[in-house]
Amino acid sequence: MMPKTHRSAEDSLAEQVAELAWRAMIAEVELSPKPGLVDRHNSGAHKDMTLRDFYLSANAIHPWLADFVRYGAISAGLAETAVLPGLRQTGLACEADMFRATGGVNTHKGSIFSLGLLCAAVGRLHEHRLPLTSESICSTAAAFCRGLTARELQSGNLQGTAGQRLYQTLGLTGARGQAETGYPLVRNLALPHVQKLRSLRLPSGRVWLDTLLVLMAYNGDTNVASRGGLQGLLWMQQRARTLLHHGSVRREVDLRSLHEFNRQCIARNLSPGGSADLLIVTLFLDELSRLTER
Repeated sequence: MMPKTHRSAEDSLAEQVAELAWRAMIAEVELSPKPGLVDRHNSGAHKDMTLRDFYLSANAIHPWLADFVRYGAISAGLAETAVLPGLRQTGLACEADMFRATGGVNTHKGSIFSLGLLCAAVGRLHEHRLPLTSESICSTAAAFCRGLTARELQSGNLQGTAGQRLYQTLGLTGARGQAETGYPLVRNLALPHVQKLRSLRLPSGRVWLDTLLVLMAYNGDTNVASRGGLQGLLWMQQRARTLLHHGSVRREVDLRSLHEFNRQCIARNLSPGGSADLLIVTLFLDELSRLTER
């Protein structure tokens, strides 16, 4: 665990940011109905996890989130590219607590990666007295990850990870690629979409379901590709785009189409976990922008 700072103002910020990140994880899993994903209605395409696992996981991760912020602050004197190794140590300890809480089920590994980077970016920016905006936070996280895709996905190791195989066969960069490029799907697509839908005064749940569909439509989701190959990924993207074209979930009747989409995902064993992780990032950055506006 990273050493605690003694500056109460920074501790207060770390706890506030940690609370927002935890709430983003809870909000995502409770959002229902979600195609192929665990929600309040069912476990989607997952046979090894339940809603309870996600609550246990989020609660186990919660205490570590403030440590990510603090690490970003105490490492602010390092070059940006020198931050990731130390941050990874905290991330691995956090993952271990997650796995202990869930009995070995991987519920939030992708979110630990993304939220750890973003929380550390908040700590670094605050230490340098720089504005906390979605753009500055994402660009700082990207700087932490400079060269990550090349280092970890371009290896010719035949015994490589699933992420390496998907990169080498389909060119998908997954969570690493989104982080290294500063979460463009969140900044350029999801967050503007949220603002657009809010201007229409839609219920909050519809806003986030609609935004999830947008992410599913355009994300090269490695979770989907690992289960269903390129064909499964293209099917899911096209199905999400079709729903968006026909009004998505902006009306009550549209929820029937979303339930049918979920049934189809379950039948095909497809789960857009990467898009769910990006939705958590979107929820977090959206709430953080409200905090910094106060």
